[in-house]
Amino acid sequence: MPIYKAPVEDYLFVLHDLLRVQDLKDLAGFSELTNDLTRPVLEGIAQFCEDKWQPLNQSGDEEGCRLENGAVRTPKGFAEAYKQYCEAGWNKLASPERFGGAGLPGLIGMAAGEIAVGSNAALALYSGLTNAALSTLEVTGAPWMLEHIIPKMVDGVWTGTMCLTEPHCGTDLRLMKTKAIEQPDGSYKITGTKIFISGGDHDLSDNIVHLVLAKLPNAEGKFVDDLSSVNFFLVSKQNIDPNSGRLSHRNGVSVGAVEKKMGIRGNATCVLNFEDAVAHRLGSQSESKTSSAAGMSGMFLMMNRARLGTGISALGVSEAAYQNSAQYAQERIAGKPAKGSNQPHAIISYPDVRRLLIKQRAFNEGARAFGSWVSLLIEKQRNASEPDQRRRAGDLAQLLTPIIKAYFSDRAFDGTNAAVQIYGGHGYIRDNGVEQFVRDSRIYQIYEGANGVQAHDLVARKLGADGSRAYEAFASEITVAIESCEEVGLDDLSDALRKAAKDLEAAVEWVRANSGSTYDIAAASYDVLNIFGVVSIGLMWARAARVAHDLLKANRADREFLERKLVLARYWMERELPMTSTFLERAALGSRGLMDLAAAAL
Repeated sequence: MPIYKAPVEDYLFVLHDLLRVQDLKDLAGFSELTNDLTRPVLEGIAQFCEDKWQPLNQSGDEEGCRLENGAVRTPKGFAEAYKQYCEAGWNKLASPERFGGAGLPGLIGMAAGEIAVGSNAALALYSGLTNAALSTLEVTGAPWMLEHIIPKMVDGVWTGTMCLTEPHCGTDLRLMKTKAIEQPDGSYKITGTKIFISGGDHDLSDNIVHLVLAKLPNAEGKFVDDLSSVNFFLVSKQNIDPNSGRLSHRNGVSVGAVEKKMGIRGNATCVLNFEDAVAHRLGSQSESKTSSAAGMSGMFLMMNRARLGTGISALGVSEAAYQNSAQYAQERIAGKPAKGSNQPHAIISYPDVRRLLIKQRAFNEGARAFGSWVSLLIEKQRNASEPDQRRRAGDLAQLLTPIIKAYFSDRAFDGTNAAVQIYGGHGYIRDNGVEQFVRDSRIYQIYEGANGVQAHDLVARKLGADGSRAYEAFASEITVAIESCEEVGLDDLSDALRKAAKDLEAAVEWVRANSGSTYDIAAASYDVLNIFGVVSIGLMWARAARVAHDLLKANRADREFLERKLVLARYWMERELPMTSTFLERAALGSRGLMDLAAAAL
């Protein structure tokens, strides 16, 4: 059976040594964010997930979800484990206090989310999507929704979904067919089919709140293939009385099927049919009835939260895979004894196994630091005292969101594959559980817009926004990190990061120079995103190395932990950062060689 140990000590290092959250007294929710608070919180959720959720991970995958008489049943033990999780309050650490949450900052919620996913990715998804949905409702929902719906979602007795994809329509929302017709009482009736709906139906909660994209008719009463007609709606599995919040009869939402899928099999991914389902439009009611402002802004708000959550979820599975491969490498004996010894080798003594392991660990710990920093930026965007601070933090968070989603999920999938490689044939069979990590992690490269879409979004939209203001802010962060390493003689790290930063700058200049060529920009975008990803993790390793260096000089007791940070930092600088030159060379080719063959010849 696979193992899992939550990375509590690493999170405490990131929070208190690297980000110094205890010093951010001007941010809401940070005044009491000391080690005396964060340690028991993280240790508490870690203990719960290790004891209650992780043992259900492999059995949940083997059993999967099933549809019985129109209702979905989750694997044995899931409903009780989910109930215990919510009763303990682990699902609402970062939810607002006014709705019954603990009111802790979002980066504590991020840490809790990674731990939950690392223990059981399928089970964690029910709560993760609910939190994204309730955060969207907080901004776009009517007052009665804030009063009656959000508190139920915060408590976990109601869950939430996002319903975007249709059988014929994924990213191109103009092609959607789901329709919304306004009713005399101001509500709507929605008809259509949505697919790939995670947590679309299950037996974990009393009700499910679906956030649904649908089209409104134009002024002539026609439905057209145009984004201007797309809006965002709330559809409850059971109808809700807006005055009392009580549930009544079943709404016009039914499960057409539970998808038979590659991974996260303990999460019910459903086909949902909406047949004259009662719906309520989200967003400002003062907007034009045919305006897409509420629909698109609400959708992008939820998707951006989900993109960040997707990247952190990928990290959670990657961490679990790493831990199992590291343990196996310590125990697996292969090869002749070393000269002068009677003891046979464990495979961890071989350089190629070390290559696979250190590559996993250096990414995981660097990504954890980077994700935490971006979560902190989001907190500053909302709550920093100065407008310039809020703007700068918001710029950086917007720029870096596609990197977390795409680069994290790509590297996490590589890490889970490395775990199978270390196990060899024992990894390929199901008994040992590591092939599940490969199957589970694969979805994160697809969720919330495939990674190629994220790359194009980064390069074509976010990079040049507001005169490249966000990129300039990011470049200044790199410069500060380089100078910080130089101050204490970590010149090998600063030199490597400086060289990679020059490649990043060259890539940005190439994008600016070729902005008029749609094909070239699209073709180069994936390599440019990879440059950003490698450099972003390099930035965090430079910061972490400086902190570890200073703490070692101060003779802090956890020397082994801090020395490992320096070793991992050097690995990233020496073996990962040099890849930027290859990505740059390939990006500069633009579309050459990709578009030369006719479509029929491929």
